[in-house]
Amino acid sequence: MDILRRNNVKVTGSPGGPVVMLAHGFGCDQNMWGLVAPALAVEFQVVLFDYVGSGGSDPSAWSAERYGSLDGYARDVVEVCEALDLEDVAFVGHSVSAMIGVRAAATAPERFSSLVMVGPSPCYIDDDAYRGGFSAEDIDELLESLESNYLGWSATMAPVIMANPERPELGEELANSFCATDPAIARVFARTTFLSDSRADLKSVDVPTLVLECAQDVIAPREVGGYVHAAIPGSRLITLDATGHCPQLSAPEATTSAIRAFLRELP
Repeated sequence: MDILRRNNVKVTGSPGGPVVMLAHGFGCDQNMWGLVAPALAVEFQVVLFDYVGSGGSDPSAWSAERYGSLDGYARDVVEVCEALDLEDVAFVGHSVSAMIGVRAAATAPERFSSLVMVGPSPCYIDDDAYRGGFSAEDIDELLESLESNYLGWSATMAPVIMANPERPELGEELANSFCATDPAIARVFARTTFLSDSRADLKSVDVPTLVLECAQDVIAPREVGGYVHAAIPGSRLITLDATGHCPQLSAPEATTSAIRAFLRELP
């Protein structure tokens, strides 16, 4: 199988420069990095891709068995790195991709040199002293709504997730991205995303890590960013002056600056 075609891989930027791989979250594709990738490409080699089942990927490669676990998405990441013969990759993962990156780095540590987690959440469900932002009942209702009427869920939830009501075009862009995803595939990815618990995986991270959180984020509240930061020794936590779960769209300059500054300081 042609992995590069399967995952709609695109490589831009500085040939021979440090490699930055940008990974999208649930219901999205590589276009979510459209305001960040060109700025990073000035000094980095930027790798963009779509997970199987998203964007311009090959839908025939999707299976519920493989992509019913975050490990299936992590395999996509590793296989793209192998196909491009990449090493020392700085992996930038948005939302659920932050945890996918943790698993990819654990699977193939020789491929990855650092992690940037944008709005990460290792577990969305509250558990004793841990606050993920949602009760189990909240997640059940979210998944039930998504599964019964995915297009309606997308139109309703996108503005809530984006959380920039004065800029309705951002919510519309996210809703359009959601709606472009096959509902059957979205249902599986949603369950994989919102029911996963990757807290135990954080202790395996042994590369320089940047945790980027937003000042206000309904999907990944600041308690979650603090938890991730505390769980990964030596990690750096930056709180962006941004609202919503997609700072690469709502605050692209601040997001790019934080990523660039972190990568420039790496050995």
